[in-house]
Amino acid sequence: MKFLSAIAHGGWLTSCIPAWGRFGRALRKPEQAQRLILRRILKANSESEYGHAHGFSEIRDYAQFRDRVPIVEYEDLQPWIERIRDGERNVLTREPVDRLVPTGGSTSGRKLVPYTAAFQAELNAAIGPWIVDLCRTYPSIAGGPAYWSISPAIPPTNEVSAVPIGFDDDSAYLGGFRQRLVESTFAVPSALRHITDVECSRYLTLLSLLRQPQLRFISVWHPSFLTLLLDALPVWWEELLDDLECGGCRRAEGETDEIKMAFTAKPQPRRATELRTRDPREAHTIWPHLAAVSCWGDAQAALPLADMQRRLPAVKFQAKGLLATEAFVSIPFGGQHPIAITSHFFEFENSRGGVQLASELSVGETYSVIVTTAGGLYRYRLGDLVEVDGTVGTTSSLRFLGRGASMSDLCGEKLTEAFVTRAIEAACTSCGFVPGFAMLAPSGEKAGGRGYTLFVEGNAPVELAERLDNVLRGNPHYALCRDLGQLGALSCFHIAAGAYQTYCLVLAASGRRIGDIKPQALSLREGWDTHFTVAVPRAYPASSLRSN
Repeated sequence: MKFLSAIAHGGWLTSCIPAWGRFGRALRKPEQAQRLILRRILKANSESEYGHAHGFSEIRDYAQFRDRVPIVEYEDLQPWIERIRDGERNVLTREPVDRLVPTGGSTSGRKLVPYTAAFQAELNAAIGPWIVDLCRTYPSIAGGPAYWSISPAIPPTNEVSAVPIGFDDDSAYLGGFRQRLVESTFAVPSALRHITDVECSRYLTLLSLLRQPQLRFISVWHPSFLTLLLDALPVWWEELLDDLECGGCRRAEGETDEIKMAFTAKPQPRRATELRTRDPREAHTIWPHLAAVSCWGDAQAALPLADMQRRLPAVKFQAKGLLATEAFVSIPFGGQHPIAITSHFFEFENSRGGVQLASELSVGETYSVIVTTAGGLYRYRLGDLVEVDGTVGTTSSLRFLGRGASMSDLCGEKLTEAFVTRAIEAACTSCGFVPGFAMLAPSGEKAGGRGYTLFVEGNAPVELAERLDNVLRGNPHYALCRDLGQLGALSCFHIAAGAYQTYCLVLAASGRRIGDIKPQALSLREGWDTHFTVAVPRAYPASSLRSN
């Protein structure tokens, strides 16, 4: 297995080197690279209906593009995308749409993003440099299998679409032969994508990983996804070791023949005996060769990442860049996260409402991302806020701050997710506390008026609610609402256990894909106290007025 993994990794790495070289050169000339991408996209789609409507064939430079093509939200493009779903061709792009990939974030609760071959090539232009840089930074990962997270399947719906909706599994983002190369290194069979039960999916994942003592690399989206896996190890430990010893899998007995075959393996009695001497709560002793974990690390993922680093102290963690379903905005490269300058055409809206190009950004400034892709998104407002934290070559490096559209405004306080993320992090840090889960949400009407509740898992200190309230007062609108009594005291809801799992199940019930769900520092949804299991003590209210 180690030899085969090395061959597959070598083949994938070799296929990525040309993109790595182009990216490295473009980092020194971002303006030139972006101009070529815009020209290519407009030329390829000038005969599409959207291209005709906005005069793509007559656009000669960025100034004309800016004047002719409006900045849009998903709702502006939704009628065009519905025509694609109904089977109409040549709508947003001349090239056929291969599939529509669902993601969250629109007012309707779901967006369908068109994927074309040209758009897949844009994604590979970012994936290639990332993978080469990853292997150069952590060369030992090529010596064994890798775990690339596979999301549990979404139960089928009755939705009618002439274009396939969604991917079979997460590796399909790579496309073509790269997908096949990656799958040959999988520590967990891709057949897992057919499992709809979350608990069963988690068990089969753990069983597959225990069968891989040479596991070298893990790639998940949010670090809490990995946290849930590790939390389940002690619960199922004996059952997992029994299946490992005999080569079977009792959890797969009621599944299809494909699932049974995929998760039935050669008995590993020696591995099972070895693991019986280990503590399932000490994951670093179970996979001693694990070299690196790739996951989100900014904004709402920062605190869960800190918890995961504590659990796996010898493992290196690489924070992913800003990778959205609609576009890859930044990638890990050279220890920073430069703009994916060879993938899409980017614009950035500053805090004053002006729009700047990728080559015109300033370190320390905050921007909202606008992207144009070969998949048919033109001047599309992504809704993500980023901060420029440095440069690579002459290209800006970005730090993801949060969703700009996530704003709670119960009575004029205007709390944004980016601000709340930093506030929770600051309050927890000041208390010396690392929560497993932390989310602020409206608590609805209660004595003292409306207010907010911090839902937190972990041994939270008594003063956490008051510390957070004080940090939130850095927003003058929030401070005024608190001082006027429009907002009641902030409370802390102590969750007994399973916070992220409960969060995922609640959102999955509304149609969200488990692997795509990202915990938010700020939720606009009320009623979370009816879903989470409370731990005693229930709440510690902050002072209703600021102390002098």
